[in-house]
Amino acid sequence: MQTMTTEQQPQIYYDKKEQLDKIASGLLQSEQIYAVFDMKGGGTGFLGITNKRLVIYDKAFLRKMKAIVSIPLNRIQTIAAQDDSGLFTGRGFFSSSVLVVTTSHDQHEFEFRGSDKAHHAHQLILWLMIGAG
Repeated sequence: MQTMTTEQQPQIYYDKKEQLDKIASGLLQSEQIYAVFDMKGGGTGFLGITNKRLVIYDKAFLRKMKAIVSIPLNRIQTIAAQDDSGLFTGRGFFSSSVLVVTTSHDQHEFEFRGSDKAHHAHQLILWLMIGAG
């Protein structure tokens, strides 16, 4: 994971520069990017987190068509970290690379490329949801 610092925004976490650039090109006025995470599994390409919304570049949301999907932060009802504990592993929460975001209409599952990135995304989204951002 890399970070980028600009004069307007202190730190952006991202995995791939081209994903960051794609989200940056579609920002709304006064919108700031906090992170862009490369996803694995399903049709999802990446997840961007801004101060206003989650931005998902995905092939699975709209059948076989690639699309940028936005979920406004105020539409998110819950965010959950998958519990990866088991009889032998005993690792618990935040050892999984999977997050689940629930809105009033859907449930979206995101598989990150590492539990550290999933934990960072969970903390960031939660921080934004409770109005700290």
